[in-house]
Amino acid sequence: MSEQGEQGKPKKAKEAKASAEPEIMEKIVSLCKQRGFVFQSSEIYGGLKSCYDYGPLGAELKRNVKAEWWRAMVHGREDIVGIDASIIMHPNVWRASGHLAGFSDPLVDCKDCKERGRADKWPTVPEGTEVEYKVIVDHQTGKKETRKGAVGKLGIVCPNCGSPNTSDIRRFNLMFRTSLGSIDPIENIAARLDGKALSGDELRRVLSDAVNETAVYLRPETAQAMFTNFLNVQTTMRLKPPFGIAQQGKSFRNEVTIEHFTFRSCEFEQMEMEYFVPPPQYAEGGKDDMYWFNYWCQERLSWYISLGLRKEKLRLRPHSADELAHYAKACSDVEYEYPWGWGELEGIAHRSDFDLKQHEKHSSKKLTYFDPQKNAHYHPYVIEPAAGADRAALAFLIDAYAEEPPPPGTKEGRTVLRLHPRLAPIKVAVFPLVKKEGMPDTARKIVAEFWKHQVNASYDEKDTIGRRYRRQDECGTPYCITVDGQTAQDGSVTIRERDSMKQERIQVADAVGVVKKRLA
Repeated sequence: MSEQGEQGKPKKAKEAKASAEPEIMEKIVSLCKQRGFVFQSSEIYGGLKSCYDYGPLGAELKRNVKAEWWRAMVHGREDIVGIDASIIMHPNVWRASGHLAGFSDPLVDCKDCKERGRADKWPTVPEGTEVEYKVIVDHQTGKKETRKGAVGKLGIVCPNCGSPNTSDIRRFNLMFRTSLGSIDPIENIAARLDGKALSGDELRRVLSDAVNETAVYLRPETAQAMFTNFLNVQTTMRLKPPFGIAQQGKSFRNEVTIEHFTFRSCEFEQMEMEYFVPPPQYAEGGKDDMYWFNYWCQERLSWYISLGLRKEKLRLRPHSADELAHYAKACSDVEYEYPWGWGELEGIAHRSDFDLKQHEKHSSKKLTYFDPQKNAHYHPYVIEPAAGADRAALAFLIDAYAEEPPPPGTKEGRTVLRLHPRLAPIKVAVFPLVKKEGMPDTARKIVAEFWKHQVNASYDEKDTIGRRYRRQDECGTPYCITVDGQTAQDGSVTIRERDSMKQERIQVADAVGVVKKRLA
């Protein structure tokens, strides 16, 4: 399971609906650019579709999300340890896992508007239904022509124009392939074809052999490294099931459909954990594999709530039988209600003992646990909570975004990111009320004290104090401290809380302690 959806598992097709992106997403994307959360990758060259760069605040936000996950999943438990595995693995890893043979999307094209995407994501309409749709016939003027047609055997229509006139499904491999070693694959191909007149299947075979000689793949998920390192971790750390192996890291998928900003992209960061539990016949104290599956479903749902996502915007959706991968005993998604509808935030999958057995079969290395108390070797079952750092960061941004009307007697409202303080990129901003009377020097000394105590703080002296508050509200900064004329008299400063905008006086000497206590 992964941020982008699990290989080999059919996904529920979306019902037909308007394709226009809600206005709220336009505002969030604009805010991300203006405040340095997310930029379009390679923007000066026109950008690269589906690729994004995290700016100064976005990098801090995602680091904080990952740190909270690691704290909850590894540092806060004695039964889970972490690893950091290589992005490039032996090609046989992907043969064993099934990615090379079956990790593909069903690609389909609209013959009218030329939209391309995944067939399992296009709106479903019963076969034979007559639908009416509009097609642009003059691209200069945008003139459209209304047409009618019957839905074909695929039972889908184009999400862009509504046309039932689609191509047949073609399979599209999602893994990025590259080569490893000093041999140039182009030279290798040229050498194999030199002097030969080949065509058709024979040509494809020769080309495939030449490419595969040095082919390796960018990992499409982090999970497999935790299976291949099962025995290494278990023996070195002396672990007994149930125990988990956690990992965070980049994964890559050559997605047919990329959508909704950073929600689905070709390069993304995962936060996955494989929890190895005894099979049913060796379970103890009533804690069998399904107990642990349900346990992790609730644990992961609670984690998002604890960091500020609204309960009413979250749900735990069990997968129906036709959605499950062939090896899965159960699977549930933690879903969030994004502006475009409900979408997967994290998947919790019961993978049975499929993965360890597959790697044992293909590597000829025994991947079992020996239980000395039961005098038995067994393949543990695996429960996999798999989250995406990018999707989580996006959900926290969306959920935190708010526009407030002007308070009574004023004309200006505000935009605010009500991020949980532990997720906020900047924890505290420190301002001098004016740039004189020693206030900037005092403010900078306070900032330095925060840095000394590992609290990310920011100094700002530009514009009026009101504009500085608004700027930090848009950045999600939970606390602002202002040095004013009274500071020189009694050593006190004003601390303002972002959400309530309430202000109080505290001593400069207590500033770090007060903020750290509120961040705890």
